[in-house]
Amino acid sequence: MRVVYDTNILISAILSQRSSPFRCLQLARDGIVQAVICQEIIDEFQEKLLKKFSYEPPQAQAFVEEVRSYSQLVSITNTLKVVSNDPDDDMVLECALVGGATYIVTGDKDLLSLSSYQNILILKAADFIAIMDESKLNS
Repeated sequence: MRVVYDTNILISAILSQRSSPFRCLQLARDGIVQAVICQEIIDEFQEKLLKKFSYEPPQAQAFVEEVRSYSQLVSITNTLKVVSNDPDDDMVLECALVGGATYIVTGDKDLLSLSSYQNILILKAADFIAIMDESKLNS
C-alpha cells in the first residue's frame, strides 16, 4: 500500500504524538505502508517548519531527513492542473500519480473535497487509520 502524506499531516504528526497523523506516519516508519514523497512536498514541509513554526534550521532538517528515511522519493513535473482553488495542491496529486499511491492522507479541504482522483482515495488521517485498523482485523 503506497501513501502520500500531505504537508499538513507531516506537521501535525510532529506537533502531537497522540494524533492520527502521528499514527499514519508510524505505519510508514514500521514498514506497514510505503510513504511516497516528492521534493516539492519536502520543500514546503521544511519551509513551514522554519517560517510558520519557527523551528531552528538543524531541527527542521532533522525532521525532513526522518521523513525521507522512510519515504520513496519521486520526481514530478509540476504540470498537473486540477485544484483551481489552491494550485499548490496539484503537487500532492501528481506525487501520488507518479508514485503509484493508492491513498493521499491530508487535512486540506480542497483535496478532501475531491474524495478521489484517478482511483487514488483522498482521506483524513483518522479515516485512513480506521481503514488500516479494519484491514488488520480482516487479515
